[in-house]
Amino acid sequence: MSTLQNSNGTQEIWEDSAEGCYVALTHDHLDVKSIMDRVRDPGAGAIVLFAGTTRDNFDGKPVKELLYSSYQPRALKSMLAITKDILTKHSLKGIAMIHRLGTVPIGEESILIAVSAPHRQAAWRAGEEALEECKSSVEVWKREEFEGEEGVWRANRDGAKGTKYES
Repeated sequence: MSTLQNSNGTQEIWEDSAEGCYVALTHDHLDVKSIMDRVRDPGAGAIVLFAGTTRDNFDGKPVKELLYSSYQPRALKSMLAITKDILTKHSLKGIAMIHRLGTVPIGEESILIAVSAPHRQAAWRAGEEALEECKSSVEVWKREEFEGEEGVWRANRDGAKGTKYES
């Protein structure tokens, strides 16, 4: 695992990799071209990219923004284990997963997953599986901030209701 720092000495990105796999966490904007370049391979006939974005509502409530936090060392370990498993299972050429931390405004990406494979069917299946595994088991937590009311921490899974915690 490595950590890159900016000129102020603060952490910009936490990342790890293994043969054909790359994972990262960052507070910066996510770069689609950069993540796709991580999986490019002359033997790949397909690259599939998933970009998860912050939508403007949840369950009929207007969302102001999302706030993501994580335990970076454990999250990276989980992300790398997922990518290694999926790489082997679907005979991929490459897989990369990056999750944004901190505040993610409406319309901006919170996660990018890119996979390359010799054929598109494997790439489609692997991309969706990687997303579902990430949402169900990676140590990243999401707080939805709503317009006009208190925010709610919720599971990082589609449709899961949030829980209010008194501070």
